[in-house]
Amino acid sequence: MYRSEHILKGLSNQYYRATYKSMGFTTEDLKRPVIGIANAWSECVPGHYNLRQVAQRVKDGIYRAGGTPIEFGVIGGCDGMGQGHDGMHYILPSRELIANSIESMAQINLFDGLVLLGSCDKIVPGMLMAAARLNIPTVVVSGGPMLPGRFQGKDISVSTVFEAAGRFESGQIDACQLKEIEHCACPGCGSCSGLFTANTMNCMTEVLGMGLPGNGTIPAAYNGKRIALAKYAGMHVMRLVEKNICPRDIMTKAAFENAITVDMAIGGSSNTALHLPAIAHEAGIQLPLDLFDEISKRTPYLTKLSPGGTHHIVDLNEAGGIPAVMHELDRLQLIHKECTTVTGKTVGEVIEHAEIMRPEVIHSVENPYNKTGGIAVLKGNIAPECSVVKESAVDPSMKVFSGPAKVYDSEDEAIAAICAKEVKSGDVVVIRYEGPKGGPGMREMLNPTSVLAGMGHDKDVALLTDGRFSGATRGACIGHISPEAREGGNIALLENGDIIEIDIPNRTLNVKLSDEELAKRREKWVCPPPKVKSGYLARYAALVTSAATGAVLKVPGQE
Repeated sequence: MYRSEHILKGLSNQYYRATYKSMGFTTEDLKRPVIGIANAWSECVPGHYNLRQVAQRVKDGIYRAGGTPIEFGVIGGCDGMGQGHDGMHYILPSRELIANSIESMAQINLFDGLVLLGSCDKIVPGMLMAAARLNIPTVVVSGGPMLPGRFQGKDISVSTVFEAAGRFESGQIDACQLKEIEHCACPGCGSCSGLFTANTMNCMTEVLGMGLPGNGTIPAAYNGKRIALAKYAGMHVMRLVEKNICPRDIMTKAAFENAITVDMAIGGSSNTALHLPAIAHEAGIQLPLDLFDEISKRTPYLTKLSPGGTHHIVDLNEAGGIPAVMHELDRLQLIHKECTTVTGKTVGEVIEHAEIMRPEVIHSVENPYNKTGGIAVLKGNIAPECSVVKESAVDPSMKVFSGPAKVYDSEDEAIAAICAKEVKSGDVVVIRYEGPKGGPGMREMLNPTSVLAGMGHDKDVALLTDGRFSGATRGACIGHISPEAREGGNIALLENGDIIEIDIPNRTLNVKLSDEELAKRREKWVCPPPKVKSGYLARYAALVTSAATGAVLKVPGQE
């Protein structure tokens, strides 16, 4: 019996049928399995601008395979639009709103299956969290990545725009060049063209088995292929409903290990260390950050995409996409090929005939960019629980680094100091009280990192925070420091001039202070009052857990 039959079948359910018929659904439509389409379309986000067209093709696929699609809306805040102002406090918390709203709509309407349409940073993780929580047949579809822009004969992306401000401040470009970069960087719709958080998570969706092959890499501008993928997604969700194959059948512990492995191989966004554990949590799976580091140590780094390199997602697509990366990793027996996917095939079957078409984009396991993965988890007396760095975007000269701390109690203070040229070569910028609770909402630090990079400091200044970084960030930028300052973590005890010691190869992050000195400072430390005392952010701050556990919300009364 389908879920929808509880409200659409029988004499006692005439009201439900009548309301659907008022919107044009027929008696025949209401006898079919009903598939909810959660669409994050809006005119606020380029990654979602084409989702109306994608949704129509998903509907075509559902109709063709014998189902009835019913579309509803989901919010979709863009990290880029939230940069540098109070709106960024809401971005990570919006992940919960997205998951909750999809759960609510699916349960109110008793959908038999779901297709979830989103492309950008927190939307896709929120959708996957909802899929794991509801555990009804589901396929996730993105709108596709943006093509890179062109400036002075080179590919550029949105990260170039952010860094251009720093280049202008330091006199490297003039006002006309700054304006031209603004015009050229984003040539059309799609999720930003580099391997930032949005495209990383769309690739992870594909690896997890929750999206079709190509979901993470076929550009939005490749209309024929992207639209065909959407139509196939609609058809495949009907097969999942027929066979009752659900997200927790697909998103197993082995599938998450595959996702972490590919994440390390492609040098994905450090935000995956927040999102994959949160999605796994909804599926009843523990995904400790130590597992990320364990997998990183055995996984070669095979692609060097923007911001760590000059290639973009379109290049990865031309090189064979995610299946080619997985096929290459399987040569080292690093992939669980038995995992199932929404296609009905196993991972092994999906990647069996994949091959690398552009070896300059996807390197072989014999010739990796690095023998270990793109993300590193550091621990030490600054970060007893964890901190996370995108090692693949760090210049080799900065992987072992020490310098005096310049301490700021907010992102805004730090940006003002950087623009005033108070930060010098050799410094370690510390931005605290920006964690999940302290921010609240764990703001993304793309503005300060981009200005530093644009001013040429990405190779001589490090940045530490209990907040997080954009996937577009490059340089020795270490985030997710836990425990955070708001919870009394040692980052709250740092002072200007303290010597910070970073050793990425050995996975350590320390301040050159004795335990006794830290204890003395702790006795004097006073927790500042919360920045927000009402509204959604206050409720979020009261319930959110550490970045070390994916910043999930705790259930009152439970650990």
